[in-house]
Amino acid sequence: MRIGLLTSGGDCPGLNAVIRSAVLHGIKSYGDEFVGFRSGWRGLIEGDYMELSRQDVRGLAREGGTILGTSRTHPYNHPKGGPENIRKAMRRHDIDAVIAIGGEGTLAGARRLAVDGIPVVGVPKTIDNDLKATDYTFGFDTAISIATDAMDRLRTTGESHHRCMVAEVMGRHVGWIALHSGMAAGAHAILIPEQKVSLDQINEWVEQVHSRGRSPLVVVAEGFIPEGAEEAVAGKGQEADGRPRLGGIGEWLTHQIEERTGIETRNTTLGHIQRGGNPTGYDRVLATRFGIKALDLVHEQAWGHMASLRGTEIVKVDLAEALDGLKEVPLPRYEEAKILFGR
Repeated sequence: MRIGLLTSGGDCPGLNAVIRSAVLHGIKSYGDEFVGFRSGWRGLIEGDYMELSRQDVRGLAREGGTILGTSRTHPYNHPKGGPENIRKAMRRHDIDAVIAIGGEGTLAGARRLAVDGIPVVGVPKTIDNDLKATDYTFGFDTAISIATDAMDRLRTTGESHHRCMVAEVMGRHVGWIALHSGMAAGAHAILIPEQKVSLDQINEWVEQVHSRGRSPLVVVAEGFIPEGAEEAVAGKGQEADGRPRLGGIGEWLTHQIEERTGIETRNTTLGHIQRGGNPTGYDRVLATRFGIKALDLVHEQAWGHMASLRGTEIVKVDLAEALDGLKEVPLPRYEEAKILFGR
């Protein structure tokens, strides 16, 4: 078979490991040929691709980002998109199947194409870990490691100056990054989109810690909405797709805490640092296993399905199951972390 791979949506560490394992498995086990579409769905639609040989993917597992490039092009919104045009493009370039590696938007497009008869399978990717039907996605562990390291550094400078430190991390709709990195760093308050918390409660936690001679650490997801507010802080304009560009809740909280408690407070926004760099060992292994499974799904002709982690096993799941809403932080998980807030 001649198989095309694409990476779409936000980048994250581990994408190259998927590409490497799928290509090596396909060549060694099935005698397949591979191409990589540049810039996600755009490359497939416009026929912009590169040949992928064993030499091309050598050593890729340890490299962050994606050698194919990415974009937020939607397969149905592009002027030359849609199933009929994509089918013609695949025939023109002798492509038998497509492996789409991406998050919710990418996989939603892949499922829609599969329903319309395009031979496509998916690989779940997101640092936010917000996709259902898989226990974890690659990129998440790396983001947690980066955020935790940054918070450890914030705590030492905070302790030196007896300041409250606020760390803003990614998380538009879910707070998995904030929850895991905050717990790992020993945060005294963790604020996530799923749970509204009042400023009075936040300040109480901060004052409790400061009264013991410690430097409070507050971790907040960018999509956190304080109790009494209607929407997340979006002071960064708009994304290309029209969504508000979130960011600024950390700075807003810093002013509120300092003004209401009198405690000197500083904030840091980690931003895209969480997406960059080389993947952790865990993410390299998970991404590699996903790539191998995706290639097997192609040869099973399991169109409209994706690789998934269930426990320690990599299994096949229907894309419809993965796209049935976002995987939010359940209340018991937040209550578990909340035991250690403040006092």
